[in-house]
Amino acid sequence: MKNSMTLPVSHSSGKQKRKNFLIKHYHRLLNEFRSQQTGYATIAIIGQSRLGSAAAMLLLMGGVQQVGNLVLLFFVTILCLAFNGAVLAQLKAKTTFNLLILSLLFSAIIIMAHLF
Repeated sequence: MKNSMTLPVSHSSGKQKRKNFLIKHYHRLLNEFRSQQTGYATIAIIGQSRLGSAAAMLLLMGGVQQVGNLVLLFFVTILCLAFNGAVLAQLKAKTTFNLLILSLLFSAIIIMAHLF
């Protein structure tokens, strides 16, 4: 291969640009969260708990007889409690922020899956 006459091709496609955009956006939001962690964490607890309770309500409306719904309900509850516990324990901003994102995404996916 080292004597090959082909030109090296970089694989910078739209997927790579999107990934860089998401990483840059993530770091910008993390720095903002870090700068005012107390205020943002307080607001985030309210919003995240409301979204988690909506996801739990939809799962319970689906029926408790289904084991899958109970497992999903367990994960919604655990993720919401993990973020709330991270705020109360005053963990590092990155850990708290990652738990917030994970909890919000999981609850939003559950809500969208049950509504559509």
